[in-house]
Amino acid sequence: MTPSRFLWNNSLVMKIAWAAAALSVLLPVSAARAQSETTRPDGTAEAYAQFLIGHRLAESGDEAGAIAAYKRAMELDPKAADIPAELASLYLEQNKLQEAMAAAEQALKIDPANREGHRVLGIIYAALSESGREQGQRPRAADQPNEYTTKAVDHLEKALDKAPGMSDPNVRATLSRLYVRTQAYDKAIRLLVDLVEQEPGWQEGPLLLAEAYEGAGRTDDAIAELEKRADEDPRVLPSLAEFYERANRWSDAAAAYDRAIKRAPRSADLKISYAAALLRVGGRDNAAKARDALTDAIALGRLPDSTRPLYLLSQAQRRAGDPKAAEATARRVIAQNNRTPWGYYSLAEALEERHQYQAVVDELAPVVAEHRGKSDASFDVSMLLPHLGFAYQELGQYDKAIASFDEARKLSPGETRLTEYLVEANLAAKKYAAAADVARAALAAHPGDLQLTRLEAQALRHTGKADQGATLLEGALKQHGDDPFAYIALAQFYSDVDRGAQAVRVLQDAQAKFPSDNSIAFELGTVFDKQKKFADAETAFRQVLNREPDNAAALNYLGYMLAERGERLDESVGYLKKALQIEPENGSYLDSLGWAYYKADKLDLAEDNLRRAAEQLRGNSVIQDHYGDVLFKLGKMDQAIAAWNRALAGDGDSIDRGDIDKKIKTAKQKQSKK
Repeated sequence: MTPSRFLWNNSLVMKIAWAAAALSVLLPVSAARAQSETTRPDGTAEAYAQFLIGHRLAESGDEAGAIAAYKRAMELDPKAADIPAELASLYLEQNKLQEAMAAAEQALKIDPANREGHRVLGIIYAALSESGREQGQRPRAADQPNEYTTKAVDHLEKALDKAPGMSDPNVRATLSRLYVRTQAYDKAIRLLVDLVEQEPGWQEGPLLLAEAYEGAGRTDDAIAELEKRADEDPRVLPSLAEFYERANRWSDAAAAYDRAIKRAPRSADLKISYAAALLRVGGRDNAAKARDALTDAIALGRLPDSTRPLYLLSQAQRRAGDPKAAEATARRVIAQNNRTPWGYYSLAEALEERHQYQAVVDELAPVVAEHRGKSDASFDVSMLLPHLGFAYQELGQYDKAIASFDEARKLSPGETRLTEYLVEANLAAKKYAAAADVARAALAAHPGDLQLTRLEAQALRHTGKADQGATLLEGALKQHGDDPFAYIALAQFYSDVDRGAQAVRVLQDAQAKFPSDNSIAFELGTVFDKQKKFADAETAFRQVLNREPDNAAALNYLGYMLAERGERLDESVGYLKKALQIEPENGSYLDSLGWAYYKADKLDLAEDNLRRAAEQLRGNSVIQDHYGDVLFKLGKMDQAIAAWNRALAGDGDSIDRGDIDKKIKTAKQKQSKK
C-alpha cells in the first residue's frame, strides 16, 4: 500500500493517532528499536554513521534533523532494511501515518522479515481497524475481521520475536486484543498468560486474559484470573463481578460489587449493579439492601437517565415488603418516561402484591389499547398483557384473561410460559378441552416440557381421561427424575384423583432424594390434610416452618387447617396473623383469619377480615360462602344471601351447592318472619 491510496485529513489522523496510542500502552516506544550494532558490509560505513546520527538527533528531540539523517543513510545504503524501518518508527511517533506506512513498506521490500517494519504496519492497521469499528464505517459482526484487522494480525505476528521474553510487549498486547476481537482465543491466551505476569502494572491485561478465557469456554479460569488480581488491584473488582454475573454466581457478584463500592463510595453505577445482583440473589434482607443502595445511587444525582434504577428500586421496595412505596416509585418511572413499558410493569406488580386486581385492569387496559399494533418496538405490549390477564383471571373475567394471554403468546411465540398461562386460564374457565388442545400443541413444539405436561394432565383429568394424565406425569418423572417439581406434579395429580397413598409414596421418595427441599414437605402436608391425616399434615408443615419460619403459605395452611377443625384457635390465629404480616393484602390469608375468628365466635373480627377477602376475590366460591356464613350469624340476611349467590356463581371449587342452596332458603325464611 502506498501513500497515494489514502486521502488523509487532520481529523482522521488525530483519531488514528489516538487509537494507535491506545493500542500501545505498556512501554514507551524506543526510537532505536531496529538499531543493529553489527558491522555493516563494506562501503556502508558512512550510511551507518548517518543512521547513528539520526538516532541521536531523534533522542534529543530534533526530529527534522533525524529524518534528514535517515534519508541520507538510505541513499548511501539502499539495501539496508533497518534504516527505512527506523524512519517508519519515527514517523509513527510523529503521527505521520502515510509516511510511516511508506517507509515500513520500503523496509519490507528490502527484507520481508524485518520485524520493525511489520511492527509499524501492524500498529497502524490495528489502529485503522479500531477507528473504523468506533466510527461505524464498516458495519459487520464483532467477530468478523475486516481487511485492516487481517493485515494488522499478519504484520504483528511477523513482528514477534520468537525468543522467549524478547518480543515488544506493545506488539504482544496489540496482537492479543486483535485475537480476542476475532475470537482467536487460544492464541490470545498463549500471549497473555506470560505478558500479564511480566507487566504487573498493565491493568487491561488481566481483563483481556479473562475475556479470552471466557471466549475459549474456560469461564472458571477467567474468574480465577480476576480473583487472583483483585486483592492486589481492586480496580478489577467490577469486571470480576460482571464475570460472576455471567456465571450466574449472583451472591459472589454482589460481594464483589460491595467491595468495589468501598473503594468508590460515590459511584452510582456500582451501587445500581450491586442492587441488581442482590435482587437476583433474592430474599427480603437482600431486597432491603438493594433498596438502600438504589436510594443512595439516585440521590447522587449523576444519572443521565434514572428509568432503570427507579424500576429496580420499585422491585426492591416490593420484595422488601413495602408495596405502597413500590407503587409510588413505579408511578415516578411512568411520569419520567411513559414511552417504555417498564413503569407500567412495575406498577402492575406492586398492585398485584396488594391484590388490587381491578386497579391493575384500570391502569393497564388503556395503555395496552393505546400501544396495541403500533410499530414502536421500544414499547413492548407483550410485557403488560400477562399482568392484564392475571388480573382478569383473579376477577373471574376468564374470557378476557384468555384473550390477553393468547395475544401475548402471538406477540412472543417462543415464550412457553405464555402458553402455560393460557392453558391455566382455560382451566380456570373450565374450558378443559381447549386447555388440553393448547397444551398438547405446545408440547409438540417443546417435547418434554414439565410444566406443559402437568397442565395437559390436569386438562385430561377434567375431561374424564385421568388415566392418560397419570401416564403422562409418570413418564415425565422418569424423564425429569432430578427435578423435585416432577415428583410434586405427579403427587398432586394422584391426590386429585383420590390416589392418596401413591401420592404419599411419591413425595416420600422425593424427600429421600431432596431432603432439604421445602416444597416437597409442604406438598406432603397438603396430601395428608386431604386424607384427613391431620397429625401427619401438621408434622409436615412444622418441618417447613422449622427450616423457614417466615414461609407464609405454610403458616396460612397450618392456621386454616386448625381453624377448619375448630382446634387450638388461639394458636391458629397466631399463625395466620404472622402470615398476614408477611403478605398483608393476601385475600386467601384474610379469609383464613376471618374463618378462625368465626370459629372462635369473634364475629366482628371475622366480618372485617372476610369482607376484605370477599371484596378482593369475588369469584372464589369458598370465600364468598364463608362471608355469607358470618353475615348470616350477624343477622344480615340480605347481605348473606348475596354472598352465597356469589359463591354459587363463582369458581365452584370445594363447595357443596346443595348446602349453599339450603342456607339461602333458611335466610329467606328468616327474612319473611321479620
